[in-house]
Amino acid sequence: MLAYFVRRVFAAIPVMIVVALFVFLLLRLTPGDPAAIIAGDMATPQQLADIREALGLNEPLYTQFVTWSTQLLTGDFGTSLISRTPVTTLIGQRLEPTVSLALLTITLTILISVPLGVLAAWKHGSWIDNLVTTASVVGFSIPVFVIGYILIQIFALELKLLPVQGFRSISEGVGPFLERAILPALTLASIYIALITRMTRAAMLDVLGEDYVRTARAKGLDENAVLFSHALRNAAVPILTVIGTGFALMISGVVVTESVFNIPGLGRLTVDAILARDYPVIQGLILLTSGIYVLVNLAIDLSYAFLDPRIRY
Repeated sequence: MLAYFVRRVFAAIPVMIVVALFVFLLLRLTPGDPAAIIAGDMATPQQLADIREALGLNEPLYTQFVTWSTQLLTGDFGTSLISRTPVTTLIGQRLEPTVSLALLTITLTILISVPLGVLAAWKHGSWIDNLVTTASVVGFSIPVFVIGYILIQIFALELKLLPVQGFRSISEGVGPFLERAILPALTLASIYIALITRMTRAAMLDVLGEDYVRTARAKGLDENAVLFSHALRNAAVPILTVIGTGFALMISGVVVTESVFNIPGLGRLTVDAILARDYPVIQGLILLTSGIYVLVNLAIDLSYAFLDPRIRY
């Protein structure tokens, strides 16, 4: 297991290097001049040249990349071109809303989608199965921002049960946090509930016809024990893969949800940085989300040995 873990960690290093190089070149080669954004419309050519010189934008691309990469090795993501604030500070200020929203979303997703998928597989071919399958297709088809506006209209404007927008830290209390986070979490969870429900149903259908399930039923085990202790455990590998991948995607895909609900998280920071062509911030955010994605996939790979004893590394 240790050898496998070490191999996986070292295999992730080239991936991050390629991601860093791609992001650096992509941002530098696209049209736009951050110096012009910083200086404003009334800036003179000399002022623009001075800003480019101060920011190192006049250096060759390879020199800029080497300088930036060297800073990364020391944990320095650079400084924002607009606010002149360290990128790590900006990310740290916006990290809690995004991570807490993602954790609440994945919790709601698991609590709703896994039982629904098990139920649909157990009642395969019945009206319950058809209803769950149809709801999953509909939930996966509707854009996230549409679901967000529908929830705002119903629960915030019509029923006046929840606030329209904003964020409260969990340190201020679980109640205030949930009051403002439940609608964004349900909005973001809609797609993942549909996806994981369908995956759970498909994985359960594959194992419910196996001999060990029929044997468990023949021994007179309770149906809940058959479904959750035997069938779901053996169907957990593909389900866990989708859940883990979904969590990684949530961290990097909350831009629309945070914009709709005015949440000051990484999604809003990403939008602001892109509009301002703030290279260091964009690079730091992409590297952060890429690193989270790699770590989540590493955790999923390591969990396979515990879920399926037939797997050996």
